[in-house]
Amino acid sequence: MNSKNNARLYAMAFGSVYPAYVAKAERKGRTKAEVDEIICWLTGHTEASLAAVIADRTSFADFIAHAPALNPARALITGVVCGVRVEEIEEQPMREIRYLDKLVDELAKGKAMGKILRG
Repeated sequence: MNSKNNARLYAMAFGSVYPAYVAKAERKGRTKAEVDEIICWLTGHTEASLAAVIADRTSFADFIAHAPALNPARALITGVVCGVRVEEIEEQPMREIRYLDKLVDELAKGKAMGKILRG
């Protein structure tokens, strides 16, 4: 992905992408609550702070930059998203976004929550 596309993604409201995460999970028989659990695990948000970020149209860049407590176990997330190995993405904000994409992919593929949350 080039920097122009990255800049466009960073400027996008997290709340505009969130429904796509939920829809992807629900199409595969998973729930919005599970998507929220993943997001909260990764970012340190509570249900209330996540709802606030979604409601106030926080950009994806700010969502990542101002996450309450990025989970240190996120470094255990590996694999390919959009044709790129997440652990090899050098641009930090993009790696964090792709970590989230990878977790939602794992949820949609039916992986157990304990494994998704690297438990």
